[in-house]
Amino acid sequence: MSTGVDIRSSRLANGAGSAPRRIGRGSLTHPSRTGLLLVTPAVLFVAVFVLVPLGFALVISLTNWPLIGTVKFSGLKNYTAIVSDAAFAKSVLYTLLYTVIVTGPILVLGYALAVLVRRKRRGSTLLRTVFFLPFVVGLSTLSFVTVLEAQPESGIINVVLKDLGITDGTTAWLVDGPLATGLICVLVVWAVSGLTMMLLMAGMQAIPREYYESAELDGAGWWKQEREITIPILRRTIAMAVIISVIGSLLAFSQFYVLTRGGPGTDTTTVVQYIYNRAFVQLQLGAATALSIVLVIVVGLVTAAQFRLLREKD
Repeated sequence: MSTGVDIRSSRLANGAGSAPRRIGRGSLTHPSRTGLLLVTPAVLFVAVFVLVPLGFALVISLTNWPLIGTVKFSGLKNYTAIVSDAAFAKSVLYTLLYTVIVTGPILVLGYALAVLVRRKRRGSTLLRTVFFLPFVVGLSTLSFVTVLEAQPESGIINVVLKDLGITDGTTAWLVDGPLATGLICVLVVWAVSGLTMMLLMAGMQAIPREYYESAELDGAGWWKQEREITIPILRRTIAMAVIISVIGSLLAFSQFYVLTRGGPGTDTTTVVQYIYNRAFVQLQLGAATALSIVLVIVVGLVTAAQFRLLREKD
């Protein structure tokens, strides 16, 4: 009897009892009920606010679904009609043109501003705030201000250009397609470059100073340091900034809606503006939802392609 007691005592002393098995079931490799409870709110949030609306949108896209009237099932008619929709094709081409125009300047200006404020110098904090403030204010607010400042003869844009001798001060910026596009592009580049600046600046400040000191000892100048050290290390950050810029441009709406409402005619109508008009002006919610789903798929494919092209090479 004493031998059995000694054996059990030895097992308990060495931790060979049932306690280790209970610890194993609660280890990181075997999620417990606590872990499931912790992720449940996130799963419910995604299900309620993403999956359910997406499923409902798919249902709407298969019907005519007018805001006023009887809902009728139309199958894939809304999707097949997209191929022959010349107005939608025009809005797609215009959106792509707008995206190409603004993406490069946003990246270049954001990089230049990041270089300017990345060091801890006197006034650098103030400059960061000033450069980032337009993004905080938002494109909608800036667009409303631009509407006032772009008025012929009374807006500050025409007043300044007249004083510089560039125009006669009566230019109607918002009733001409190319002029309106140029004005919107300048506004967007100015407003969004601050975000790119902050992203790149954070990456630049994370680069060890020793890299630059070694390059200086080897006789490398500023541009060579940027080309050989900063840009390669910031490859992923630059890729993220470009992706954010492209997605924002493809989904551009507020600045065009406030400034031109897609006009004159349909000269400045973006994809999202066109979808908005189909849904809430023409009251064709089913067709607009089908267009939205196609847009989501296209944006997803473009983003995946960018990740593949801009990802860091091993």
